[in-house]
Amino acid sequence: MNIHAKVGDEIVVDNMSAGHPPRKGEVLEVVGEGDAQHYRVRWDDGHTSVFFPASTAHAVHLAR
Repeated sequence: MNIHAKVGDEIVVDNMSAGHPPRKGEVLEVVGEGDAQHYRVRWDDGHTSVFFPASTAHAVHLAR
């Protein structure tokens, strides 16, 4: 799946387990180009990681 997000956008990863909320995080950095983009994300639990998009994820483009 191709996600195209910018710094400041939100990444939402749907949880496939019943009863668990989606995981959300803020894009801090866009790494790579084109279809090889991945993201440095600060997740809602406070930790930061490099995220490679999966089919259960989408970007929310926040107004700036």
